[in-house]
Amino acid sequence: MDITQLLAFTIQNNASDLHLSPKNPPIIRTHGDLKRVKSEPLQSDDIRSMIYSVMTEDQRSEFERDLELDFAIALGDKARFRVNAYTTRTGTAAVFRSIPSLIPTMEELELPPIMRRFAELEKGLVLVTGPTGSGKSTSLASMINHINENLSKHIVTIEDPVEFFHTSKNCLVNHREIGTDTKSFAKALRSSLREDPDVILVGEMRDYETISLALTAAETGHLVFATLHSNSASKTIDRIIDVFPTGDKEMVRAMLASSLQGVVAQTLLRRTGGGGRVGAYEVLVGTNAVRNLIRENQVAQLYSMIQTGSRYGMVTMEDAINALVEEEMISKEEGRRALLTSTDDEADEHDEDIASAALGGGRMEVDGRGKKKLKAIHRPSAEQGDVNDNEGYSF
Repeated sequence: MDITQLLAFTIQNNASDLHLSPKNPPIIRTHGDLKRVKSEPLQSDDIRSMIYSVMTEDQRSEFERDLELDFAIALGDKARFRVNAYTTRTGTAAVFRSIPSLIPTMEELELPPIMRRFAELEKGLVLVTGPTGSGKSTSLASMINHINENLSKHIVTIEDPVEFFHTSKNCLVNHREIGTDTKSFAKALRSSLREDPDVILVGEMRDYETISLALTAAETGHLVFATLHSNSASKTIDRIIDVFPTGDKEMVRAMLASSLQGVVAQTLLRRTGGGGRVGAYEVLVGTNAVRNLIRENQVAQLYSMIQTGSRYGMVTMEDAINALVEEEMISKEEGRRALLTSTDDEADEHDEDIASAALGGGRMEVDGRGKKKLKAIHRPSAEQGDVNDNEGYSF
């Protein structure tokens, strides 16, 4: 079996990922579900031969030394793939994440209108957060593409690896890949400040130094986009502050308060009728009131600020999910599942309501007289998200 054929098969079935694991047939993920390809199980040597065929000599050496490797490949002009090759107890394995060559627009992705305004800002920090596979990279790519098509700026992206490749249009776009073009996020970010950038995309804010440099860049007149792995907008603020030692926290809160423009926490949910997936977005906008809460170390009140900030474009994840249910874009079962997995420790009543749903009682709502009432939410089916052995894909 040829890796090129498998990758083409992945694209043809609109799959987001291709999994190669020893003693298993190839498995693809479509609309969030894993599906087995109807073929013979792969052996470790088969997978190693496949991934070595798309690696450079240096990448092979690095993989043999470190037992794992991140890199990206292109399948002609059809698509790119982000690849993670790794070693398991049963041998060599790999995951290929599909990255479309044609970058979707913000309208096609149905992103909140506020994200267009974020893309058109002159300076500040914009964070897109969410779990792995929630579409953060795609959302950021559409925002960068909007800037590239409509404005005239110098865009520098720092990624590991480079995923969406932007051809310079109205903007000048320079991509830098960790390991190939630079040694680390921190070094590339420090260097980028001397490269006359207008927009800087940081693939992931992983450590103290990278976060510190990103805040400095945003504070000194650059528009900085970055990602974090956090489930809610307010938790994102905590995550950034907690990275710093105790003596620096007050300074970091001041820097974050002055530079933060917005936080978008997103997740992907199954559309009704099997029509793919749709995004649900929690949005925090850096208003003066939000900045004051961050500066005064009152992050716990940010959730309440999001609840009352709809006129600024803010929305809670719970409201976003309920809106999708009301518009029948997702089922009630999918909405309930999403509500149970999105947590927010900053609001006690919010947690209490979600907990009641977890116990099967539904969710609390406030009626027109200010009294709480229980809103039933149906249980999701148990088979969602499982690998279905009976529904394989013929190769």
